[in-house]
Amino acid sequence: MSMLSDFRQFIMRGNVVDMAVGIIIGASFGSIVKSLVDDVIMPPIGMLLGNVDFSNLFVVLKDGTKVPPPYANIAQAHAAGAVTLNYGLFINTVITFIIVAIAVFILIRAMMQVQNRLTKPAAAATTKECPQCYSTINIKATRCPNCTSSL
Repeated sequence: MSMLSDFRQFIMRGNVVDMAVGIIIGASFGSIVKSLVDDVIMPPIGMLLGNVDFSNLFVVLKDGTKVPPPYANIAQAHAAGAVTLNYGLFINTVITFIIVAIAVFILIRAMMQVQNRLTKPAAAATTKECPQCYSTINIKATRCPNCTSSL
């Protein structure tokens, strides 16, 4: 019974629950970004480049055994049993990654700015160290009271 209670205690720790929530929200955020790239960003880019659908950019490495080439899209090529190199999907994935990286950067930068505003500045120093005798003296002193050296 001890192992079960230890496991329950481990699961209920704040950082484990926070991590689980972060993973769930991250997966949802990834879906949103993927839709943004596939449905909003890539169609205008493809249109500007001459009606290119990036998700259907591929190279046939080996012809299909069921249907001979040419294939209009990746789905037809796969249905025919062809082996394809899907570089258009890779381009979409790279753009998705860049958008996620920018979003995470902006989020962390904003959090750091808030944290910097909330932290109080360090109190101004009231003492300094004498370079000659290494004793602690008042910051306004112009001469060390211990060794009488000029500061």
